[in-house]
Amino acid sequence: MAETINVTLKVWKQESTEHKGQIETIKADNIPTSASFLEMLDIVNETLIAEGKDVIHFDHDCREGICGACSLNINGVAHGIEQAVTTCQLHMRSFSNGDTIWIEPFRAKAFPVLKDLMVDRSAMDRVIQAGGFVDIRTGSAVDANSLPIEKELADAAFAAAACIGCGACVAACKNASAMLFVSAKAAHLNNLPQGQAEKKKRVLGMVAQMDAEGFGNCSNQYECEAVCPKEISVDNIAKLNRDYLSSSIKEGVQTI
Repeated sequence: MAETINVTLKVWKQESTEHKGQIETIKADNIPTSASFLEMLDIVNETLIAEGKDVIHFDHDCREGICGACSLNINGVAHGIEQAVTTCQLHMRSFSNGDTIWIEPFRAKAFPVLKDLMVDRSAMDRVIQAGGFVDIRTGSAVDANSLPIEKELADAAFAAAACIGCGACVAACKNASAMLFVSAKAAHLNNLPQGQAEKKKRVLGMVAQMDAEGFGNCSNQYECEAVCPKEISVDNIAKLNRDYLSSSIKEGVQTI
C-alpha cells in the first residue's frame, strides 16, 4: 500500500473579485505521497463534496507542465518549493506528515482573483496580442534548411519559446513585473530572421501593453528566474531593455 500523509491546508477562499477573501483551514488526510499537488486537491474536494461543503476552486488543464494553468502560490513560493516544475508536477512526497501548507492565488494587480485560487491572467494574452506574433506575408512554407540560422540564435529562440506564460515570474516579483514573460516572448521572435521585420513594432507594442495592464517595473532581483518552471533566463530582460531603447530612439518614442 502506498504511503500516505496527513497535512493541514491553509487555503485562500474568495467568492469573487468583488468580495473580500480569507484563509480557511482544511484538513487533508490519507493523501498518497505519490499524488501530485493537484491530485491532493482533488481528493480534498471529493471529501468536501461528500460533506456538503464548498470545494476549493483552482485552475488546471493539461496537468503535464505544459499549459501553466495550475499556477498556485504554495508556502509563499510560486509553484512550490521544487525547482523547474509547475504546480501539477509537484508531488506530495515533497511534504512531510503533519505539515501545514499555505495555498494562495498568484498576487498581482493585473491578476484579479476570480474565485478562490483562480485568477484572471488575460492581461498576458493582451500583451501577446500587442506584438508576440509574426504577421508579415511570408508565402507558403519553405524547406527548413533553406533559411540558415546561426545555432546560437536558434538555441536562444528555442530557450525563450519554452515560456508557458504561467505568470510565476509576476507572482514572485515584489513589483509584480512581467518583464521575464514579455522578454521571453519577444526574444523568441526577435532572435529569428522571420521576426526582424517587425522587431521595433513588437518591442514597443508589447512593453506599452505591459505597462497599460498594470504590471510593475523589474526589481532586478531575479526572483522571476528562480521560480520559472521552464528556467527562462533573465538575460532576455537585458536584451529586451536594449531592444526597447534602440527602438524608442529610432521611432522617436519618449522613454522617460
